[in-house]
Amino acid sequence: MRIDDIDPQRADPSALEHIIKSLAAHGLSGDGPLQLQSHRLTEYATARDRLTDLSYFCNCSRKKLLGERLYPGYCRHKLTFAPEHAVRITADDKQRQFLDRHKGVFSYVASEHFGDFIIWRRDDVVTYHLATAYDDGHHHSHVLRGDDLFEMTAPQLFLMEKLGLNPPEYTHIPVLTFPDGTKLSKQTHAPALGIENPEENLRDALHLLGQQPPKAQFTVGQWLDWAVTHWRLEAIPHTLEPFSEGNYE
Repeated sequence: MRIDDIDPQRADPSALEHIIKSLAAHGLSGDGPLQLQSHRLTEYATARDRLTDLSYFCNCSRKKLLGERLYPGYCRHKLTFAPEHAVRITADDKQRQFLDRHKGVFSYVASEHFGDFIIWRRDDVVTYHLATAYDDGHHHSHVLRGDDLFEMTAPQLFLMEKLGLNPPEYTHIPVLTFPDGTKLSKQTHAPALGIENPEENLRDALHLLGQQPPKAQFTVGQWLDWAVTHWRLEAIPHTLEPFSEGNYE
């Protein structure tokens, strides 16, 4: 199990305990020791330094970039370190593609799809892109995550390529959203997943993912065994019915 805790301003000390309790209640455990990204900052800095020839320093403010879909390259000439500057990697014009096992083949051109993006923040914090690309390219063969992160895949693969890492196989599945399209999260004040009835939660999750679970009174372990035996990737829908208390009670 890996915890992405690289942002000290957003890290919640109580969240880790809640995550561990919730996973345990649902019979889910990692296949190795707990990994904290905050313990790998030296490795991320080494990865950043390996990208020096492809990156530059940037001190553009959000106000200056307001209205820009992609970074216009204002600071590409800044190759000398300066305090309070972010580090951007230069996107190229090469055509690339990757296969998502649920969404299919996706083609992209870095300079057109995401442009020069930040890999190290001006407050000396590694970005989600670089930390995730480094860890996934070193430690994981498969990544299954919500399709709200699908747009993150291309830039992370771009970084893995530049770092000489082996990319994992990707699968992005739909996530629950409110009727206005925003995903359920603590930022949108979504109700937390309770751990009082993990058996019902597992069955509901399998149902939402199109797996057609039986109407049975299984234990947590039995639900997981059933899921492993009957899992069908092709049955997962591409969208889910918007969440409301009435729909998912």
